[in-house]
Amino acid sequence: MLPYVIHVLVIVLLVPQNAIAQLSLPSSPWLPPNASSGAVPSTTDRSPNPQWITLLGDLIYFYEEQRSGTLPSTNRVSWRNSSAVDDGEDVGLDLSGGYYDAGDYIKATFPLAFTAMSICWGANDFGQGYDLANQTAYLDDMIRWTMDWLMKAHPSNNTLYVQVADGNLDDAYWGGDLGIPTPRPSYQINDTAPGTDAAAGTAAAFSACSALYANRALGGTSSNTTNTTTSPFSAPASLQNSTYATLLLSHAEALHEFATNATAGLQTYQTSVPEAGTAYASSSYGDELAISALMLAWASNSSDRYEEAVGYWQDYGLSGQDQVFNWDSKGPGFAVLATQLSLVEPGLVGNLTGWQSEAESYFDTIVNGTGRSSQTDGGLLWYPGDSDEVSLNPALNAAMLLARYAPIASTDDKKTSYLNFANQQLNYVLGKNPMNAPYIVGTNPNAPANPHSAMASGGNDISNIDTDPETEAYVLYGAVVGGPDPSDKFWDIRSDWVETEVALDYNAPMLTLAAWHVLNDSSDPFYTSLAAGSYSRPKGSPCDAALPCPIPPLSWKGKVGMGVAIGVVGLVIVGLTLYLLIAGRRNKVG
Repeated sequence: MLPYVIHVLVIVLLVPQNAIAQLSLPSSPWLPPNASSGAVPSTTDRSPNPQWITLLGDLIYFYEEQRSGTLPSTNRVSWRNSSAVDDGEDVGLDLSGGYYDAGDYIKATFPLAFTAMSICWGANDFGQGYDLANQTAYLDDMIRWTMDWLMKAHPSNNTLYVQVADGNLDDAYWGGDLGIPTPRPSYQINDTAPGTDAAAGTAAAFSACSALYANRALGGTSSNTTNTTTSPFSAPASLQNSTYATLLLSHAEALHEFATNATAGLQTYQTSVPEAGTAYASSSYGDELAISALMLAWASNSSDRYEEAVGYWQDYGLSGQDQVFNWDSKGPGFAVLATQLSLVEPGLVGNLTGWQSEAESYFDTIVNGTGRSSQTDGGLLWYPGDSDEVSLNPALNAAMLLARYAPIASTDDKKTSYLNFANQQLNYVLGKNPMNAPYIVGTNPNAPANPHSAMASGGNDISNIDTDPETEAYVLYGAVVGGPDPSDKFWDIRSDWVETEVALDYNAPMLTLAAWHVLNDSSDPFYTSLAAGSYSRPKGSPCDAALPCPIPPLSWKGKVGMGVAIGVVGLVIVGLTLYLLIAGRRNKVG
């Protein structure tokens, strides 16, 4: 292969630009309907179900609400403005564009890359769901807005920008997109200050999206496999573009090489860029190396890359782990993809039964409750530590992996139990929970009305974000919020960022799950059964990292108990004091 820089220049300069052009967006743009429509059940079962179609559209629309940079003429979000258009000027580059990561204005490469990897993988497995919903052009638009910015962030072989904006300055601002504080410094990793995890994780994103655009299908008809094994997955979403796929693959290969062979060796990216570790510190890099090599094996049809991936899997002890699947922990997805590839590309990836065993060992601990996860009284999958600051995301990612894997499970019983568990978690998020709240903004009258979003709130008083203004200025359609506490309670308070913050990676698994249901489900999402007023804010206050509870007032029995305890302690202190005085007098006399 040509050196990376030359290879990219050949593509960009010699190939006609219409060869990499994206799909045309509808002349009459799709817009989210009012939340009230989500409380109107369909009169008959039909496929594709219109409510699932709307949900999928809402979830994609959320990414458009999060856009940074100069907004295009096709912008559908009337209340958003072009913003942060000078990003990168401090390093002489154009780093404008991309997405604001969450409820503030930081752009963070590490979680963005995971988001892109997840969405592109899902659009390969259940891509016809996007086609049936007429959302494929918007999916293409969203993926390219993502990947085009990641290409900007990767201006040379051994350089990757991992964050734009100072987290401390950004956290001190609460207001709209026209007043974003500056300066917005650009933070990079490079050959002498590397970040193995960030480089490898971003390589995995480029590979997954390259596989999607190259139509390297895990189901349906693949453009470059002779394997005749029947796969239960759909064809990929219809956005194939071989030239764009090749461009993405070039970045994937260069970033993987950077991750594995940086002059300064292997290390977590926050070691080089401490500022980037404030919000998204990586716990390790072995899982990123493994998933990067496996995604690259898929995208480039390389058995050597597969063997490399297996080597990382073994060297870093990734087998048998009981972890969540998220931006910091890619291991649980490895065995699932390896099993899929073993089915459709047995000449590339072997050991089908071995990878099935690995994946099912992981899933069985979740479904049977034998691992470190448990379920709340309301049924939400809960991982201590991981779920404490964002409860829905671990559950949704598990549901996504289970839904993807269930059709290829080794037994019918496992297929059934995995699908049932996936749908249980999904239904919880869609309103089948003790709060009667679907946790996706704008989907139903009972959905969260106060997401932690500086852009959508309409206020600018950081000391009073819950009351300034009383009502959120803009509906942040399609945003998945953090979720309820371990007691299944949800307060819908802006300042309680643990429960109400939104983020790019929160939406990613819901996109795949919604596309899956568009493809396979003629019945409505659960929230259509919830009439307005079904949700009621709990009494008291949340007890979490955002709003720790005050010490509650003591009951009468508590006050009596406290009085007795104080009395006992007092007697002990008096007794000790008398003893010491007597002992001291004796010593003096002696």
